Amino acid sequence: MSTNNFKPALVIVDLQEDFCPPNGSLAVSNGRDIIPTVNKLLDLPFVIKIATKDWHPQDHISFASNHVNKKPYVDFTTIVNPSNASETYETRLWPDHCVQGTKGAELIHELDMSKIDQVVEKGQVREVEMYSAFYDPLERPRVSDSGLAGVLREKGVTDVYCVGLAFDYCVRCTAVDAAKEGFRTFVVGEGTRAVDPSTWEEVKGELKGKGVEVVSIDGEEVARVGKA
Repeated sequence: MSTNNFKPALVIVDLQEDFCPPNGSLAVSNGRDIIPTVNKLLDLPFVIKIATKDWHPQDHISFASNHVNKKPYVDFTTIVNPSNASETYETRLWPDHCVQGTKGAELIHELDMSKIDQVVEKGQVREVEMYSAFYDPLERPRVSDSGLAGVLREKGVTDVYCVGLAFDYCVRCTAVDAAKEGFRTFVVGEGTRAVDPSTWEEVKGELKGKGVEVVSIDGEEVARVGKA
């Protein structure tokens, strides 16, 4: 494929205060360690650089505090499609996080926002959990769609590079959906961390099976962006 047909995009997933130490309510261990990698990638000539944000209402269904006798991390709830009760899925419950308008929902201050072209918000619908920056898992009908796929297509994007938090949840789902939408998709390993680091190889294998490669910041896939 010629360079003229290579139009890479950078998607920085949920690099928000609530997902980062030291004060995040759902802090991913060593989450702030990815900042140098993310800012290094922001220096490269991607055709578009997008940051995503969890942007939940206070009564969001994923918060354990909104369920009687439920605990974060260990308990689950059933999501029911508001327009089709026959379509359901199970999702883990979490501490309250990234509530609209709160400090915890802000993108971290170390992120070089001057190089971000667009911010995409997700998770605003109370009844639905949405890990992916594209859309929720419901299909009959879809409940939430951020419009991200359309934004990427409008820019003629061919390849999507994902970083952010967390590798085993929102980064994984965003990367899988990017590949599903027909983009060649990569996760830059140094630019993400997992809620459960022990799942790294398992998630990496799952991603590979769905057409997503986990690559290095020093690898040829990222070097190619610098030559675009």
